[in-house]
Amino acid sequence: MPAPRVVLDTNVLLSGIAYPASVPGKLLAAWRHGSLDVVLSAFILAELRRVLPKLVHRHQLSTQEIDDLVDSLAILAEVVEPTAQHDPALTDFNDQPVLGTLVAALATSGATYLVTGDKALLALRDRYPIITPAEFWNLHGGV
Repeated sequence: MPAPRVVLDTNVLLSGIAYPASVPGKLLAAWRHGSLDVVLSAFILAELRRVLPKLVHRHQLSTQEIDDLVDSLAILAEVVEPTAQHDPALTDFNDQPVLGTLVAALATSGATYLVTGDKALLALRDRYPIITPAEFWNLHGGV
């Protein structure tokens, strides 16, 4: 049985790095062990690279270690170009490229979900396959 393929939002990546025992941390461990395939975009990777230094108190990573980590994630993931999206129902303009990553991943990569904790994106779950980390974890039996 193939590993589930998902888009992980930046907030899931951040939570997984900062809190390895959390459900997002368990998702990152499942990805690292090959039980989960992840699709990202350059936008999500750049956002992660920009925000990680603000959480240095949680992860204790140097700037070089952050760069190496983000580069490693880019190598492990399938990286897609976000589809140009403008969903007027999405209240946070900065989430449009994340939604575009999901749309591209659905069309080209066989992704099944966007996994996020972002309330603005979760509000679109009636039209897109968007779920929380806990919902994904429960659906897939702990991957």
